[in-house]
Amino acid sequence: MKYIATGLAFLAAAVVALAAPIPPPDDVAAPPADADKTASGLASKILTPGKGRLHPSKTDLVTVHYTGWTTDGKNFDSSLSRGKPASFPLDKVIAGWTEGVQLMVTGEKRRFWIPEDLAYKGKEGRPAGMLVFDVELISFTPVALPETSSDPTKAPEDVRRPPADAKRTASGLSYKILKAGSGSGHPESTSTVTVHYSGWTTDGKLFDSSYSRHQPATFQLNRVIPGWTEGVQLMVVGEKRRFWIPEALAYAGKGPVDGDLVFDVELIAIK
Repeated sequence: MKYIATGLAFLAAAVVALAAPIPPPDDVAAPPADADKTASGLASKILTPGKGRLHPSKTDLVTVHYTGWTTDGKNFDSSLSRGKPASFPLDKVIAGWTEGVQLMVTGEKRRFWIPEDLAYKGKEGRPAGMLVFDVELISFTPVALPETSSDPTKAPEDVRRPPADAKRTASGLSYKILKAGSGSGHPESTSTVTVHYSGWTTDGKLFDSSYSRHQPATFQLNRVIPGWTEGVQLMVVGEKRRFWIPEALAYAGKGPVDGDLVFDVELIAIK
């Protein structure tokens, strides 16, 4: 998230040096005879059956734990070493992941042998050759695409000030529900949430938008500006709200954008 939270990194963006490498499996060098293989050359083997029945689709937001090795046994990345699962849209990672994770169900753990043409294709700074990943699918959430009839980055007509029908909290945060949600639970201040959003200054200038990046943002709710921490806790999954955030609940003159701010926020998932 460009301004609201600190930078996010996941599999498609970078490979992180590990403090404590995880030992490779015995079959890291090549897929065993009992591994399944798809037409693309992707090989996989179920290590732990899942409890779900549905499979993620190509554009769904998935949350996983994973560990990756080169075929000589070098451990180059692991969410387990960081102690935190990774979340990302499934179509924003290497092709072997996009194809392979769609085969899984929630709770399943699977080992993948991903040929180089479905991995990093020899890109400089990335692991070369076939890669091996152990992946546990923790959860997945369909990502709602913006309506084609409207531009979610265009400043709303009421960007200058909250309208008369907007509600206001004791802190001075104003909001209006744009679309009702389908969930029932609310995030807490320490929850990790996934959202789509656009943000404007009150003169209608767009300064940040996950829609422009075609990728929702995931962050811990107590690590963002106070107006977000307070406001998103009022929401349920599937809901979209507009927030008018006074400067004292935004960057308070210390951030990249000054003054009151306006955000349209759609809550996709709570973790």
